[in-house]
Amino acid sequence: MDILNDQVDQDGGLFGRPIFEDPSARALERVGVVDVGSNSVRMVVFDGAARSPAYFYNEKIMCALGAGLGQTGILNPEGRARALSALHRFKALSEGMGLPPLTIVATAAVRDARDGPEFCAQVQAETGLKIWVIDGEEEARLSAQGVLLGWPGSYGLVCDIGGSSMEFAEISDGRVGARVTSALGPLKLRDLKGGKKARKAHIKDTVQALHTKMGAQRDRLFLVGGSWRAIARIDMLRREYPLHVLHEYRMSPAAVRATAKFIEDSKIEDLRKATGISSARMDLVPIASEVLARVVRVFKPQDIAVSSYGIREGMLYEQMPQRLRDRDPLIEACRFAEAKDARIRGFGKQLYNFIQPIMRKSPEARQRIAKAACLLHDVSWRAHPDYRAEVCFDNATRANLGGLKHSERVYLGLALLHRYSNSREGTRFEHLYDLLNPDLQKEAEVLGKAMRFGAMLWMQSSDQLGQFNWQPNKRHLELRLSQDMAPLFGEVAQARLQSLAASLDASLAVKLGGKTLKT
Repeated sequence: MDILNDQVDQDGGLFGRPIFEDPSARALERVGVVDVGSNSVRMVVFDGAARSPAYFYNEKIMCALGAGLGQTGILNPEGRARALSALHRFKALSEGMGLPPLTIVATAAVRDARDGPEFCAQVQAETGLKIWVIDGEEEARLSAQGVLLGWPGSYGLVCDIGGSSMEFAEISDGRVGARVTSALGPLKLRDLKGGKKARKAHIKDTVQALHTKMGAQRDRLFLVGGSWRAIARIDMLRREYPLHVLHEYRMSPAAVRATAKFIEDSKIEDLRKATGISSARMDLVPIASEVLARVVRVFKPQDIAVSSYGIREGMLYEQMPQRLRDRDPLIEACRFAEAKDARIRGFGKQLYNFIQPIMRKSPEARQRIAKAACLLHDVSWRAHPDYRAEVCFDNATRANLGGLKHSERVYLGLALLHRYSNSREGTRFEHLYDLLNPDLQKEAEVLGKAMRFGAMLWMQSSDQLGQFNWQPNKRHLELRLSQDMAPLFGEVAQARLQSLAASLDASLAVKLGGKTLKT
């Protein structure tokens, strides 16, 4: 998808018009959803820009509603009591927050249990909350929409694992296609008779049947669900991967096989302590890893991406008009941050236009990151000056931002670090820099120093800062300023411009009101 061009409109040029200014988007600013799953019951309250919402509130209770379901045919009695208590709590919380009515869906455990309808009726009688029990294909569709919330226009196969089921859904060009469900949830597999040998045979036969129904899938495999995220965290441990952010974490098929073997050969308690994964989740990980290894072997994906967005985000996506869905989640989140926290709203767009000549030879994907950096360049101004650069890097690399690969997080973080600091040496984040090659580290430095200088010319968001002329073949940078800008071009601004030119390995010329200054 051509993200930059899709942002163009008559009102905002390259940046478009922020969607959170639209009344239909503001109606989505705070939305509460609840997912009553086979393993957990979770409430999420989304807040912020509708296209890329922040998590205003997020609470999960591990109820294990589906434990023993395959043997008894009913919901786990202890889990049922815990789930009911959780829903009472979530109702009270939502009322305290002044939310519109909660949207609640229940998945495999409630739809498969004989007492599922009775449980839903009890919840409604006691709390007034209506639970929508969805079938497997609908669960697959909502999970796939959650992936589209973070990756608009993406393509591939979404695999969502819960406690009692596993679903597949195709996505292409921002749409959900074929869907299929199965009973390959680890809670259900744990109750299977015949031990490990019978379980592996059942997994093999079921995954092959799913492949026959879905057909060849050689694109990206998106992994949704707590068990998949736990496996990804163990993969990070095995690889000694430095950035512990699960969303957009990538694994190769070979890595999945290696991690499945690592899990099989390790003591579960040791893994739990090393990763911080809960005991309830870790108990299911060995079974889930058997399923994932078979899925990867049969479907042969080109690459594998972990998605923290799933059914709950899909429920939010369901409420969006298409014109909101088509927007870039990264840019919308950064616009919202600028509007909320920057000192002058709208200056980020002006700053991007000012530095764009330096970035114009960069690929479109990195111009997009430059745009995000300009929007975020001033949102951390309240941090103490001694720590501001590191705060910027930390926020960029770990914030809830959709549409960012891990390497792009580091690129964005370095650019914002250099917005406040000439040097990146000596920080506590140096172990992350190598997620970028040296050329991209240098490019992020140039972007940051260009923003650092441009911020010195700050007047009003509607004022013209000046104009850069960058000739990369000649390694020559020229800055043109009007005579009105002379008072702003003081010695600190001059020093920052010199630092930018040094990072570009460029000669420098400055024209002020048509007169060339000595540099």
